[in-house]
Amino acid sequence: MTTPPSPAGPPPGCPAHRLYGPEAEADPMGLYEKLRAEHGSVAPVLVHGDLPAWLVLGHRENLDVARTPSRFSRDPRTWRDMREGNVPADHPLTPMTAWQPVCHFVDGEEHQRLRRAVTESLERFDRRGVRRYVKRFADQLIDGFAEASRADLVANFAEPLPMLVMTQLVGAPESYGPRLVEAARDMIQGTATAVSSNEYVTVVLRELVSRKKAVPGRDFTSWLLEHSTALSDEEVIEHLRLVLIAAFESTANLIANTLRMVLTDRRFRANLSGGHMTLPDALEQVLWDEPPFTTILGRWATGDTQLGGRQIRAGDMLLLGLAAGNVDPDIRPDLTLPVHGNRSHLAFSSGPHECPGQDIGRAIADTGIDTLLSRLPDLELAVPEEDLRWRSSLMSRHLVALPVTFTPRGATVTTAAPGSGAGASQPLPDAVTAPAPSGPVEDGARGRASWWSRLLGRR
Repeated sequence: MTTPPSPAGPPPGCPAHRLYGPEAEADPMGLYEKLRAEHGSVAPVLVHGDLPAWLVLGHRENLDVARTPSRFSRDPRTWRDMREGNVPADHPLTPMTAWQPVCHFVDGEEHQRLRRAVTESLERFDRRGVRRYVKRFADQLIDGFAEASRADLVANFAEPLPMLVMTQLVGAPESYGPRLVEAARDMIQGTATAVSSNEYVTVVLRELVSRKKAVPGRDFTSWLLEHSTALSDEEVIEHLRLVLIAAFESTANLIANTLRMVLTDRRFRANLSGGHMTLPDALEQVLWDEPPFTTILGRWATGDTQLGGRQIRAGDMLLLGLAAGNVDPDIRPDLTLPVHGNRSHLAFSSGPHECPGQDIGRAIADTGIDTLLSRLPDLELAVPEEDLRWRSSLMSRHLVALPVTFTPRGATVTTAAPGSGAGASQPLPDAVTAPAPSGPVEDGARGRASWWSRLLGRR
């Protein structure tokens, strides 16, 4: 006799929990485990505006959703609440759910066409050159606080480094960086100003595409424009937005989480310094334990189906629970054991929509952290670990600050602009040599120092 499927929604007397608000923001991992205990591998939840959704908590179920677009589409136009007018234009999730001509919002042949343009353009970067480029910017950031005895490794290092690198790889003027950092955080958090931040990013990228059409360079933007798939300007703009925002949030969180682990877990630091664990190993462990995105929004059921014993209706929204899936007791019964050499975590999702830029993100984090620990080997946390504060949103959880102390050191590393002065003989990635866009743009070390100092001075 076949057991009938569970009805849609939570059992009677067991209301769906909100994935936003004080409880979710205070302890998202605690909430995920509470949901797992109440509902199993798939739990009914509420997102902003109390719109219903399903949070996928099981590792196997996450892979099932991510790898079967025929059942769970990436196209938000499938979302029933969107079709019924329950998601207004100013809804906090609109920047992440309003359909755009971008590869992560389509499936099938159209997805393959758009994703090929992104992956083939990213592959044109020389990875060794990118690492040298990351090291140069990491050194410049460290020079900004090396002579002091204190620093905040979130504001002074983890946040600026990825956007500093990515704005250059897309061929953008460095003056774009500070506001892009602020706008990127705001969009991901789903705040009341997320829509206006999204509009700012779109305007900036539209201007960048216009510049690159007039004066092409050897950079990601120009390569998208000239790709054989003949992307429209709108498609180029949306893919630039996707790459910049995703790379910034994921890499900034990965850097901050890894540095926190190094500073607070003595076994972790001992294994790293003693050669028992390489820095890439450490990054993979953090990607298991504290993935940069806790959830991914979203997938939408293409028809009535079942998942984890739950009845999913056509048009239902699902969220991939990356952090919850990574600690699924079915695959990790003992979370104290290290996970060396195992990349089956969900940090970059899976299936046809798996993150295409994850190797560049790893290179930025790996090289940046290695540079920091080499320059300042006696870093110590400046506050008790329990005093560290986190800011959580629907999709991510990140440190507010990571204050450290260290022995002051002189800024001994050159801060010359890439491609000129000391160290210019070292090859850098193609994007570094892109022609400067028209208009007033700060350049060289002076420009980088001035706009990052303005950014950090506002914190």
